[in-house]
Amino acid sequence: MSQMRSESPVAEAAFDIPPDRRPRHIAVIMDGNGRWAQKRNQPRIAGHRAGAKAVRDIIIECARLELDALTLYSFSMENWKRPAAEVGALMDLYLQYLVKERRELVEHNIRFVQLGRRQGLPQSVLDEVDQTAAATSHCNGLTLCVALNYSSRTEITDALRAIVDDVLAGRIDPADIDEDMISQNLYTAGLPDPDLLIRTAGELRISNYLLWQISYAEMYVTDVYWPDFSVQSLHDAIREYARRKRRFGGLDHTDD
Repeated sequence: MSQMRSESPVAEAAFDIPPDRRPRHIAVIMDGNGRWAQKRNQPRIAGHRAGAKAVRDIIIECARLELDALTLYSFSMENWKRPAAEVGALMDLYLQYLVKERRELVEHNIRFVQLGRRQGLPQSVLDEVDQTAAATSHCNGLTLCVALNYSSRTEITDALRAIVDDVLAGRIDPADIDEDMISQNLYTAGLPDPDLLIRTAGELRISNYLLWQISYAEMYVTDVYWPDFSVQSLHDAIREYARRKRRFGGLDHTDD
């Protein structure tokens, strides 16, 4: 189910949800950059630039709240269908972000991970991705996963291919294949599955995002466009998550 909420107009200095009721891993579909720009009669790239500023605030707040992981849907494999000028501008923006924010990621003890296929990405982007991953590899606070050139169906396909290769090489028995083995061959291996999936801009779609991992994630949808998604917006989403009863298919003592 989705949850439509309006934004609270009052910013908070402190957060009232205790750590044990916060999600360990938040996944975000950052939607609405283009519409945000169009409403202001600006080019779409202006919306992406504004969205990048929102990214920074949300990352730092998730680190401050001591979450385990934050996964951001940055660029899907389907996004290559967009105009070449917009794709190029997005790649340039991504490069700028990696170079500019690398030191701050280290200062906030944030480990950077890229999710998605490397094939097809510009070498300049891959170089900065690798440098940022290396520079933050020792960090043990928040894990920031950026889904770049990402498709969940492709991710599952890649995982199955890796398992088949192991079977053919005699390294594993087909009878030993289970859910844990599949999870360990996904791009997110070693990370907890998302507890909370946030989608901005009001769309009620998953959009080929973490299909395996979000099996039991709570969904929260807001009409707010991503550039306007603030720390207060994040707090609202986590508060809603804390109000939910997570049964994982079972019952609790309050159920009839």
